[in-house]
Parts: sequence; structure tokens; C-alpha cells
Amino acid sequence: MKARVKWVEQVAFLGETESNHAVLMDGAPAGGGRNLGPRPMEMLLIGAGGCTSYDVITILKKSRQAVTDCYVELTAERAETDPKVFTTIHMHFVVTGRDIKPEVVEKAIKLSAEKYCSATIMLGATAAVTHDFEVVQEAGNGKS
Repeated sequence: MKARVKWVEQVAFLGETESNHAVLMDGAPAGGGRNLGPRPMEMLLIGAGGCTSYDVITILKKSRQAVTDCYVELTAERAETDPKVFTTIHMHFVVTGRDIKPEVVEKAIKLSAEKYCSATIMLGATAAVTHDFEVVQEAGNGKS
């Protein structure tokens, strides 16, 4: 995997991926930025959320769960001194669908956290990563 990050101006940078996608990152105004894009550490956090969500959705679909929506809310704390690594990360999954089995959701999250999600597993080297979830059951369409 390759990527390129190019300085644009002040503390703004353009990240380009090997798959030909680009994202602008910028610093806070207090640090000389213009708030034109997410901070690099925010990108790291949403990258972990995307990685684990990919796993969870893939596992749920393979488990024949009728998922119609899934999102993860992430909260993180950082060390107060440099390097200001993440020290805690909490992931709250909300899975919506019909006849979703909570035990299958729990297993999918656990598999992602312990086996498949390389981003979360790497961040776990410095941060205590925790998870919880809720299942929102949709009503059936009324047909038998």
C-alpha cells in the first residue's frame, strides 16, 4: 500500500491514496490552519471506524443478518503530553435491520476487534479500545 501527502499551504496537506482518492487535512486555526479539512488524528480515528465497520458489515451479511443500517460512534482521549497518542477509544455500534440477532452482532464486533481490523488492533497498542452496541429492530413489511 502506498500513499502520498503533499503540503498545500500553512498546515494544510493533501493526502492521496494508491486507489486514486484524495482528502484535504488541515490544522486548527490556533495552530496556523484554516480549518479546511479534518485533522490528521481525526482521519486516523475515522479510518479505524471505517475498518471495523467494514468487518462488522461483512460478517453480519455472511451471517445472513438483514442489516439495513449500521454506524459506529467513536470517542477518543489523547495523552496530554507529546506524543499525544490515543489513550482510550470507545466504539458504539448501532445496527438496524429486521430480526437482527444481538449475539451475532456481538460476535461480529469481537471478531473485528480481535482478529480482522488491523487499524483498531494497531491503535490498541497505545489505547484501551472498548466496544458496545445496540440493535434497532425494524418492523416487518406486514406480509406473511
